[in-house]
Amino acid sequence: MKTLVPLLLVAALWMGHRPDGTVKEVDITEWQVPWENTRPRDPYVGPDGRVWFVGQRDDYVASLEPQSGAFARYELEEGAGPHNLIVDEDGFVWYAGNGAVHIGRLDPADGSITRYPMPDSAARDPHTLVFDGNGDIWFTVQNGGFVGKLDVRTGDVQLIAVTAGFRPYGIVIDSDNRPWIAEFGTNKLATVDPGTMELREYDLPHEDSRPRRLEITSDGMVWYVDYSLGFLGRLDPATGAVRQWASPGGARARPYGMAVDDQDRLWFVESGPDPNRFVGFDPGAEQFLSITEIQSGGGTVRHMYFHQPTRTVWFGTDANTIGRARLP
Repeated sequence: MKTLVPLLLVAALWMGHRPDGTVKEVDITEWQVPWENTRPRDPYVGPDGRVWFVGQRDDYVASLEPQSGAFARYELEEGAGPHNLIVDEDGFVWYAGNGAVHIGRLDPADGSITRYPMPDSAARDPHTLVFDGNGDIWFTVQNGGFVGKLDVRTGDVQLIAVTAGFRPYGIVIDSDNRPWIAEFGTNKLATVDPGTMELREYDLPHEDSRPRRLEITSDGMVWYVDYSLGFLGRLDPATGAVRQWASPGGARARPYGMAVDDQDRLWFVESGPDPNRFVGFDPGAEQFLSITEIQSGGGTVRHMYFHQPTRTVWFGTDANTIGRARLP
């Protein structure tokens, strides 16, 4: 069932440049989600331009039409606890049923849902989904302790166990079709060989590091945010070497949601400060290039998505908004 609600524009921040050419602020617009206190999160732009997101606290999938500001809501089963979604080329919406041990596929044409249950009940909380180069879905299972792969044609699910307590969290795919995973419960990143399904882990230098989200630049470097210690980090998969840069907000920055753009610039949100801050980093120059406060406050920005055709980064906030950052 769909419900359309008018747009409420929360904020738009001015974008300018410093004399040295770095971006002073990024233009951010926020839309107030009409269903209160539902933790709208993990937006993803579909092929028709609609922005899809989940309501983690109220068991729904929803879309936003950015031009008109119209919202549409699709109900999920009670207790689904959707955590994340992605949209395929045909417009089907795939979501992680974090509270109901499944991955779901929503057909927006009629609201019908196909459920793909986990083959092991221990994989109780599917967390973050990502498409690989073949259109199949890799995903993390945070508290259950798995990395998984869903074959979208057959519905088969394969699970790779991760050490208890390591909490596989953020996940991305590299140019060789390998998933990379941030193990939020420890100081490790991991990858899976898609041929053998074997897991390999890489240690980060500090035992108190807690990587939460990650991205990969075109040179194959794996970048991550260290939520615990307030760093942006880079892993060279060829050598295992790690470099780190202190987040502008310092040790209490709590960097969380993260994206990489088409110029290989990294963008992340410091969720520690109030208001949250949208931060840009240029890997080539090895310097931070932008800091923009999120007008609603943000509360926490948990995941971000870069949409290349419009050069925008989308995110949801605990302030019950969907945000769009227009990149310079």
